[in-house]
Amino acid sequence: MSKPPLTLHTPRYTDYPELIRIWEASVRATHDFLPDAYIVLLRDHVLSRYLDAVMLVCGKDRNGRIQGFAGVANGRIDLLFVAPEQRGQGVGQRLLRHAVSELNAERLDVNEQNQQALGFYLHEGFEIIGRSETDGLGQPYPLLHMRRLPAAT
Repeated sequence: MSKPPLTLHTPRYTDYPELIRIWEASVRATHDFLPDAYIVLLRDHVLSRYLDAVMLVCGKDRNGRIQGFAGVANGRIDLLFVAPEQRGQGVGQRLLRHAVSELNAERLDVNEQNQQALGFYLHEGFEIIGRSETDGLGQPYPLLHMRRLPAAT
């Protein structure tokens, strides 16, 4: 079975509500360790601060529907979220590889409790280089700091 075509685009401001919808659906599907109130707080931070602070790229299907998105700043992937119904379809892999090859991203952080994402990044050639006891807002959700391994020659 072949994967459906996915084209990469720079999202417009009018796409932000859909990006937020995908972000929240993805977080609720993969971050079961976060309480609801914290997800709502993070959603507000993503909308008010993060989307405009990164270079965004989104993947759209043949009907123009956004299936996932990534955000990169200063050589670091700060956002990578895929619509839950698209997980396992290559959307995250395509966005990650674009971020690495075209946007020169070599680092990222992942929640330690998000074992699926950790496994994905390890499979895609990242290694753990450090750990923080708290997340970016100082809450007790440890982060693993990762970097891309050099490509084999």
